[in-house]
Formats: sequence, structure tokens, C-alpha cells
Amino acid sequence: MCTGKCSKVIAISLYILAGVSIICNIIAFFPDWSTKYAKLDREENGARITDEVKYMGGVIGGGIMCLIPAIHIHLTSSNGCCANRCGMFLSIGFAAAGVVGALYSLATSALGLSNGPVCLFMETPTSVPGWGRPFLNNNGSYLGDSDLWAKCKEPKGVVEFNLGLFATLLVVACLELVLCGIQMVNGLFGCICGTCVGKEEA
Repeated sequence: MCTGKCSKVIAISLYILAGVSIICNIIAFFPDWSTKYAKLDREENGARITDEVKYMGGVIGGGIMCLIPAIHIHLTSSNGCCANRCGMFLSIGFAAAGVVGALYSLATSALGLSNGPVCLFMETPTSVPGWGRPFLNNNGSYLGDSDLWAKCKEPKGVVEFNLGLFATLLVVACLELVLCGIQMVNGLFGCICGTCVGKEEA
């Protein structure tokens, strides 16, 4: 495949992945599909939203930091001066920024999965319910034991909610990381050989 076409495929894929990443991060602010927890968290009534959601890894890292490179990478797929070698060279730097963004999203997602959600829970059956992170110090072992998820009383289904969204963000970040890495190599070849768009049209 020509480097120009490869850039186009990568860019379109990154558009989709960045969109998914942003949407997942935004949805994560509304456990149980309710706005009240975000409102309570904002009013400083104690943590109601998981910290890793507020790190905005999906919006900033997997979203914006991959979306901007995607736009430039898409532009390099078109023909330009000197077979767009300059554009392909710059795409290496943009792709590197995408790698950093994807790594940030990957790290926050992995941390979110490992630490578990913020929820209303009881430390023991006789203790008073309180807000916190019941799975914070179990190194993610709760992920394999769905019986433990019942410890979270509120928001309803918050463990599954966070698990689904953070797992999606994790997969998306991995794909973005791979695509941006491929574009760095593709950009290097494009810088040397050009995009070959003009050759195909001739």
C-alpha cells in the first residue's frame, strides 16, 4: 500500500477511535445514567465520580491528542509539493503526539480498572455506609470476582458501568497507540519516497 493511502486509512481510523474515546469518557461522568452524582461531586459533597474519570484520559489523551494528529495525517494523504515529503515528515511528530495521548488514556484507563469505582458501600455488614473506593487496594482482583461487586450499593451497577467504559477506553487507547506507531514508520517511508499519490493518478 502506498504511504498516502496508508495515512488516509490510519487517519479515518483515528477519527473513529478518538470519537469513541471522548464519548466513553463523557458518559463515565454519569453513573447509573444520572447527573446527580456529577453535581454532588462538583459541589464538594465528597467524591462521587471516580478520580480516573476526572483525569479526562479519554477526552484529552485518546481524544484531542489523537484527533489533531489524525487531521494532519489525513492531509498528508493528498498530493503536495515534492510528493508531500514535508507533510509526511511532520506527520511523524504529530503521530508521536498521538502516541503520548494514547499512552495517557491507556494509563488512566488501566488505573481506573485496577482501583475500581467510587461508590456507597459498607466496610462490614454492620458498619455505616459511606462513599469511597472499596476495591482500591486489591490490585484489580475484584475484576475476576463478580460477587464482590455487590459491595457497591449506589450508584446502581456502577462496577459494571465503569468496567465497560474503562475497558473500552483501554482497547481504544491500545489501537490508537498501534496506529500512531504505524504512522511514524509510514511517515518515515513517506518522507523518503513521497506519498505516491501523483504516480497512481498518472
